[in-house]
Amino acid sequence: MQTELAQFIKHTSEGREAETILRKCVHCGFCNATCPTYQLLGDELDGPRGRIYLIKQMLEGAEVTAKTRLHLDRCLTCRNCETTCPSGVEYGKLIDIGRHVAEARVSQPRGDRERLLRWLVKAGLSSPLFSPAIKLGRRLRGLLPAALKAKLPAARPGGDWPSTGHPRRMLALAGCAQPALGPAINPAAARVLDRLGIQLIEAPAAGCCGAMPFHLNDHVSGRADAKRNIDVWWDYLQHGAEALVMTASGCGAFVREYAHLLRDDPDYAEKARRISAMTFDVSEIVLREKARVLQLLGTVPSGSAGKLAFHPPCTLQHGQKVRGVTEEILRAAGFALTVVEDSHLCCGSAGAYSVLQPDLAYKLRDNRLAALTAGAPQAIVSANIGCLAHLEGGTDLPVRHWIEVLDQRLCGSP
Repeated sequence: MQTELAQFIKHTSEGREAETILRKCVHCGFCNATCPTYQLLGDELDGPRGRIYLIKQMLEGAEVTAKTRLHLDRCLTCRNCETTCPSGVEYGKLIDIGRHVAEARVSQPRGDRERLLRWLVKAGLSSPLFSPAIKLGRRLRGLLPAALKAKLPAARPGGDWPSTGHPRRMLALAGCAQPALGPAINPAAARVLDRLGIQLIEAPAAGCCGAMPFHLNDHVSGRADAKRNIDVWWDYLQHGAEALVMTASGCGAFVREYAHLLRDDPDYAEKARRISAMTFDVSEIVLREKARVLQLLGTVPSGSAGKLAFHPPCTLQHGQKVRGVTEEILRAAGFALTVVEDSHLCCGSAGAYSVLQPDLAYKLRDNRLAALTAGAPQAIVSANIGCLAHLEGGTDLPVRHWIEVLDQRLCGSP
């Protein structure tokens, strides 16, 4: 794709990156075939190829209208198109640049209600009031409207965090939403790794990974979150921590982008590169120890562990390119996995998307749930807190993080 960027961005880091990405696109349209919003709406401008053209026009100096911004807003950033693209177009990076430019140059600012909602989402998740608000909402669950009730997954006790120390140590990110919405997830991961001879440490001062503000066009706050986390983790890594273990694939995908995010920062570029290189999804860590897992399972009562439907989050399969790993672990643990049609598609959670674009998000969720329940599973499992909460709001089936069911299996529980 030929480009001629406008002077306002031509000689900037964002401009150079966008131009490199744009020049890889050959207009083939394969991306539209796997784009969830294009499948729902059938509008060229609600598919990756159309959005790429819109971004190209903006960067070449065309007026940015509210309509342009809407088409960019409707993108889930699922990055399914990246998996499909034969030319290696890094669409995820391009859409972040495009949204940032659109927000700054749009001719019609957002309305007060929309700006307030976006601010509440961005500030609310990282607020110390978020967890108390979730607890209050659960206590008042019967009084809440259905739409709000669907956002509150059922409370499950976190369980004990292992107290045993091990020579092998790894770090976990608590994150912002997960401690309130899924407090059982990290303790379950810690117990699984403890059985594998690994001590999991949750550094208390590390918080939001930065994905939420960054993808809502607050790049300053997103980078600030990244730097704070790097500062917290750095001392642990210098004293022998092997890796950063991510139990929320959305956070994992973003932390793996820290190297790119801070590439121009002289104080953090090298540290960010090391952090990104040492970040792994918990499934990757468990798979490395598969022989030990199988040894442990030999002490567990035999027989089928149950029938599960696995939803691979977009941030895992398209963002981190981790595919088939969780499924291999679950099958090795004795679980039967159902066949899920179109498992490459997004469930509609996508960070803040289910709040900001609810109509599209719920259509995508219902489509995913129809595919996930078609094989009559006993439960649905996934690997990202956003997907878990979103899916749970639309089904009566149990929806769990896969590490929780593996933890139960290793304990010999049904």
